[in-house]
Amino acid sequence: MLSRVASAIYWMNRYVERAENVARFVHVNLHLELDLPILEGAVGSQWQPLIWTTGDEKEFEKRYAEKGGVTRENVIHFLTFDTENPNSIASCVKSARENARSIREVISSEMWFTLNRFYLMVRDPLAKSTAANDPHTFYTDVKTACALFIGETMSTMSHGEGWHFGRIGRLLERADKTSRILDVKYYILLPRVEYVGMPLDTIQWVALLKSASAFEMYRKRFSIITPKQVSAFLLLDREFPRAALHCINDAEESLRSITGSTENTYSNPAEQLLGRLLADLNYAQIDEIIKVGLHEYIDNLQSRINQTDDAIYRTFFEVRPATSQSQSQG
Repeated sequence: MLSRVASAIYWMNRYVERAENVARFVHVNLHLELDLPILEGAVGSQWQPLIWTTGDEKEFEKRYAEKGGVTRENVIHFLTFDTENPNSIASCVKSARENARSIREVISSEMWFTLNRFYLMVRDPLAKSTAANDPHTFYTDVKTACALFIGETMSTMSHGEGWHFGRIGRLLERADKTSRILDVKYYILLPRVEYVGMPLDTIQWVALLKSASAFEMYRKRFSIITPKQVSAFLLLDREFPRAALHCINDAEESLRSITGSTENTYSNPAEQLLGRLLADLNYAQIDEIIKVGLHEYIDNLQSRINQTDDAIYRTFFEVRPATSQSQSQG
């Protein structure tokens, strides 16, 4: 497979997954603000954590400081429709569509039609007013469009190299975003330490689970909501599809399907990094993680995911200068 094609499939799926996660963050927060009182000492506002979650604090501050800063309207526009923000829903869908357009001959027509309709929905002149007046419908439609695209990819694209590259992109993005929402809640969301264990704390942990579409599955497993159990579920659960361990395990499975490497071996730096990360997650214990520091652990996890992404680029996507015949023989 051409590196250009593999890269387009990989990033097409990462962008769709990113758009879905942003829509989920915003949608859950719209419901959460109805349940939370305005607290003295609250950091920024109820909308500040969304900027922290996406990691775009500097970009937001640079462009919105003189427009009122962190407000509901500014954050929603920045994360949903701001085309100058490369991580907004509108930008992600546009980038995903551009990648899909460049590989129309590789993906199925159903995938293209679904992604194109998604793009037109977000670009509709009435989309902003719909998001403002009926945000529940708008963000539900965004999440549905993303889920439909993933479903079309699963059921209409041959599960060969291209499909596996797309799966790796989607799963690395998912693992990164799951870890980010957990980090924001555990490390910096509560305005005061005395709120820990209070009803406000529980409400926010429920919102975190809902942000990862994990609330129902968590409650089937556990009777009460505790920080340690939620952290273990989102990081180390082997069965929940948005848990970091599950995502990394399936991503490594796809990477081995591409390279043909057997278990416990590696043929390139990407396999080495992903395999080492999977091994660490497989044998991690939540008590040890919390003892060392959950924030520090998650920060390291995100760095290693980024390193794996870089290694995948260098191994499979990077365009290398052609080697002349004389050079290759010399």
